[in-house]
Amino acid sequence: MHLFFDLDGTLTDPQVGITACIQYALQKLGRAAPPRASLTRYIGPPLLDSFRELLGSQCDAERALAHYRERFARVGMFENRVYTDIVDALSALGEQHAQAMYIVTSKPTVYARDIVAHFNLDRFFRQVYGSGLDGSLTDKGELIDFVLREEQIAARSTVMIGDRRHDMAGARCNGLSAIGVLWGYGSRRELVESGAHRLCASPDRLQDCVEQCR
Repeated sequence: MHLFFDLDGTLTDPQVGITACIQYALQKLGRAAPPRASLTRYIGPPLLDSFRELLGSQCDAERALAHYRERFARVGMFENRVYTDIVDALSALGEQHAQAMYIVTSKPTVYARDIVAHFNLDRFFRQVYGSGLDGSLTDKGELIDFVLREEQIAARSTVMIGDRRHDMAGARCNGLSAIGVLWGYGSRRELVESGAHRLCASPDRLQDCVEQCR
């Protein structure tokens, strides 16, 4: 069995870094920045879409994304923490599914690789797959399809593990099983309505949930 893991909200909690960078980007454009607590809904979806929603225009969204990346590359990506019990869960899964785990995130690959290495999580994963800085592969369904083809993996033997509707919908449209995790930024309702086959309440239950997908 092959396991695809989302990054933000699934393995690590990036709330401080992402929300601070969104505020920074809006302030650089001379816009009022909402409180951080109201920005957590933008953790997970492609950021250009989020800025387009916040600002109302493609041009402003692209400028905001550039400002976001200024701060994120410098400090924001490390304003982050690994969720409690994730390392133990990955260790247990790695022993059972050796060489079969991948990061599959909408975050640009260049940032995702640095974050995974910074927290010493790269030892668990065969490869880290993300989007391009040019906006390619930000759609989770397209990204999952790309990884399946790149690694020559069968969808029927693969499980997507994530915390947002994009993970569940992306898995469903590619024929993968989907596990929605409840410690991230998607609600139980969001995960169920977007097609989660199973819900996982805590990292220490992850191995059982994966076994149920066999």
